[in-house]
Amino acid sequence: MLQDASPPVLLTQRHLFRRLPSTDAAVFRLDSDWKEVETLPTNPPAVELAPEDLAYMIYTSGSTGRPKGAMNSHRAIVNRLIWMQDIFQLSVNDAVLQKTPFSFDVSVWEFFLPLMTGSRLVLARPGGHRDSAYLARLIHEQNISLLHFVPSMLEVFLGQPSVKEYCRSVRAVVCSGEALSYDLKERFFSTLDAELHNLYGPTEAAVDVTHWKCEPGGEDRVVPIGRPARTERRLAR
Repeated sequence: MLQDASPPVLLTQRHLFRRLPSTDAAVFRLDSDWKEVETLPTNPPAVELAPEDLAYMIYTSGSTGRPKGAMNSHRAIVNRLIWMQDIFQLSVNDAVLQKTPFSFDVSVWEFFLPLMTGSRLVLARPGGHRDSAYLARLIHEQNISLLHFVPSMLEVFLGQPSVKEYCRSVRAVVCSGEALSYDLKERFFSTLDAELHNLYGPTEAAVDVTHWKCEPGGEDRVVPIGRPARTERRLAR
């Protein structure tokens, strides 16, 4: 990934530094190199950006197993975030739980949607996404209103005894990454009084491309991947 991306700067930590492969990037250790930062200019760097410029790149395994960098522009991710705000209408009274490892694209909206809308951004501890009891306590303590689950993890989470009591603040859950089954959808609505949204999309398309707001019941016993996720608002250049 380092060889392919050729980043000019690499952020790391001191205990990881010796494990890194050789690189031409300028390496900055977040836990030990701040004295060097204190000697640098304090004026903001002059950076010019256009909507089509690269905003981020996330590596996926690809069909061959060799990591491939999926690149997304500022226009694409801003469009995605504006669409989410149109759907969820977050305010300063909301809190978004950031629990997805940042090597996965869902983390992009978890980080930036609350920062863009004025909601609180709550960071789960490293590895916390695998501990349902911890997540339920955190949701309760921080009054989380919006969060994401891969369906298989949602199934485990709903099995936690404290979920119904601790998650009354949740008003919407987003599912993506796997097929959402009808039975899991029904279990969700029997456990939580909240909205459930099913999304689908590849990393290359700025996280998701389709959306379906789930409802209890339904004769077809399937959960659609929905319709195109798009905003009607024009993006300012």
